[in-house]
Amino acid sequence: GTIRKAQNLLKQYSQHGLDGKKGASNLIPMEGRDDVFDIEIDAYIHCVSAFVKLAQSEYQLLTEIVPEHHQKKTFDSLIQESLDNLIMEGDNIVSAARKAIIRHDYSAVLTIFPILKHLKQMKPEFDQVLQGTAAGTKNKLPGLITSMETTGAKALEEFADNIKNDPDKEYNMPKDGTVHELTSNAILFLQQLLDFQETAGAMLASQVLGDTYNIPLDPRETSSSASSYSSEFSRRLLSTYICKVLGNLQLNLLSKSKVYEDPALSAIFLHNNYNYILKSLEKSELIQLVAVTQKTAERSYRELIEQQIQTYQRSWLKVTDYISERNLPVFQPGVKLKDKERQMIKERFKGFNDGLEELCKIQKAWAIPDMEQRDKIRRAQKTIVKETYGAFLSRFGNVPFTKNPEKYIKYQVDQVGEMIEKLFDTSA
Repeated sequence: GTIRKAQNLLKQYSQHGLDGKKGASNLIPMEGRDDVFDIEIDAYIHCVSAFVKLAQSEYQLLTEIVPEHHQKKTFDSLIQESLDNLIMEGDNIVSAARKAIIRHDYSAVLTIFPILKHLKQMKPEFDQVLQGTAAGTKNKLPGLITSMETTGAKALEEFADNIKNDPDKEYNMPKDGTVHELTSNAILFLQQLLDFQETAGAMLASQVLGDTYNIPLDPRETSSSASSYSSEFSRRLLSTYICKVLGNLQLNLLSKSKVYEDPALSAIFLHNNYNYILKSLEKSELIQLVAVTQKTAERSYRELIEQQIQTYQRSWLKVTDYISERNLPVFQPGVKLKDKERQMIKERFKGFNDGLEELCKIQKAWAIPDMEQRDKIRRAQKTIVKETYGAFLSRFGNVPFTKNPEKYIKYQVDQVGEMIEKLFDTSA
């Protein structure tokens, strides 16, 4: 009969089914996955739909042949093998996902999401076609759904903890202060969740409320307001979860930044990561989801980014302090300089030159991947240093403090600007 066709389809599928060996490496984007893996997910989803359609037509056929009082029992035994195969494959998917969690391969767990979404969509039809069967038969699909929700929710929670506890190892830190792999992986995972917002929200809700397709509500509420309440509740839970991941990420980055000995590099590292997070949130729908429970998140990230820029700028004070107005004595014009005064001017020029050269050499190798931010930081630094040096040069450039002015006045103002223009650029 038609059920046999479904069985054959399921058997073929089982022979090369999900064995958990094709999970993507840690947090690989969905589109970068092994295509075969995606085909298997699609195949399972089609099998679920095929089972329902074939079971419906088999029941129709059966009612025309088998006496009424035998119909339900006959139907129950007829569909068992196909249903068991279907559930068994679902269990294999769950067990592959559990193994992925143990390996910290959280992206592989995302394969559960489209399947779970489909199973929940198909559940009313499943319930209808199985309504005359034994309780054990009826409970097989809800059991699989619960198992998938629990596994998915566990993966989400463990992912959040993993972000929090990722170790701070020097060998694992970008030497140039660029965006850490932990940040890009975390954002990628959250962006992938966007495709399954309802499913992910329901997973989280299932851990809070139990059965998500039966969320306890005021019995006076209509079903439509009940479902909108349920989806709003799930959305809030998902928002809270995303904020938790971002909070854990921020704490971890702060801890990682302390691995750098240079506070300026530490600031560049935090700046890059915070900026990457903010830009990624804004480019996707994540920012709207975050705002459901944290309205000021966007502003907070902007403030964090600004704070890091200010911390970085302080690294230049040791250069500009040599030549800043407030640190210079007043010289009487036309009065011959004392030896001590000449020596002091020489030291100021030398201190500035050495500091400028050292910082330019070190910071040239640092990275700011965001071009807009890179230009903004360079521009601000260039303005401060050029103005301070320009004022110093116009005041002492023509003062006879040395017989070898070129030894001390090594740079013109524009040359200083050009040197700063090469910061954060190894090719310059």
